[in-house]
Amino acid sequence: MNAKSFSQERLMQVLLAPQISEKSTYVGEKHNQWVFRVTSDATKPEIKAAVELMFKVEVLGVQTSNSHGKETKRLGRAVGRRRSWKKAFVSLKPGQEINLAAADAK
Repeated sequence: MNAKSFSQERLMQVLLAPQISEKSTYVGEKHNQWVFRVTSDATKPEIKAAVELMFKVEVLGVQTSNSHGKETKRLGRAVGRRRSWKKAFVSLKPGQEINLAAADAK
């Protein structure tokens, strides 16, 4: 599937933010992968099409992981829980690179 089979509005909403952490930096350097926070209902083909559309790179594969929100958190009298979220590990073809600084300027 390619970017043309999905609506462009949907693809622009799939990627929420890059996930910057020690683990994502390590994975990026070792396996040429980028980690993104994505909407919880995003599918792998949608994530692949969104990355290819936004960053003009070729994606080799996508792996996803659901992170469950922490159980209970307290702030004074209010008790709640953190929201569950989904992250995607996007593998790029050799020689491809995402420049996040240039993507923010657009």
